[in-house]
Amino acid sequence: MDRSPHLQHLEQAERHLLRGEQNVSDQEQRIEDLEHHGHDTTLARALLETFLRTQMQFVAHRAQILRELDHA
Repeated sequence: MDRSPHLQHLEQAERHLLRGEQNVSDQEQRIEDLEHHGHDTTLARALLETFLRTQMQFVAHRAQILRELDHA
């Protein structure tokens, strides 16, 4: 079986994970800045939770690709 499509998907999944980690980090910094200046962080925290849930999906997707590669 040709593994190259799986490897391409894995590469894309890795890029998504890295970008997701950056989004989480950036949002945590935004929340810290907002708090430092006395602003409400309700919406910023809700967005952070969305980023964290999305990141969990990225991790699950990468794991699925790795399982498929094991069987390819």
